[in-house]
Amino acid sequence: MSLVKTWFTLEEAVGMFGVSKALLLEWVDEGLVRSERKGGKVVRVNIDDVKLQVDALVHRE
Repeated sequence: MSLVKTWFTLEEAVGMFGVSKALLLEWVDEGLVRSERKGGKVVRVNIDDVKLQVDALVHRE
């Protein structure tokens, strides 16, 4: 059992990493970031997946 919170709202993820909500949703649509949906809307994203994408974005050459 994980003791670390791994699912955050879009707003929390935006605040943590400074990326736009639109970019997060693009990553979700591309299947790069796992998400939880409610009523067809993304309500949470997996922060580990977001970290990987931000890292890739920062280290892109």
